[in-house]
Amino acid sequence: MIINNESTCPICGGTLKYYDSVKRIVRSKARYTKRIKIRRLKCESCGMLHRELPDFIYPYKQYEKEIILGVLEGIITSDTLGFEDYPCEMTMLRWRTKKIIIY
Repeated sequence: MIINNESTCPICGGTLKYYDSVKRIVRSKARYTKRIKIRRLKCESCGMLHRELPDFIYPYKQYEKEIILGVLEGIITSDTLGFEDYPCEMTMLRWRTKKIIIY
């Protein structure tokens, strides 16, 4: 994953070049879902593909960073208005018990 517009490969330090883009689902409060375009970059040295993530999402997560941080800080619970059924309690429990790297 590439964050903050890095132009070098995090594996070998080679130059990254635009390869293609993919769609990704991002979920926010009140069951709002949007699809965003994520650029994929290919290293010219080692050939690895990396995704360039915007600053409002975490790698491998569908929910916005704001929601995940709210759950981890205890601000968002299953009783919070607007979040009663989204994300579910099991998802929030999993976020709390696993170590999520906060950038």
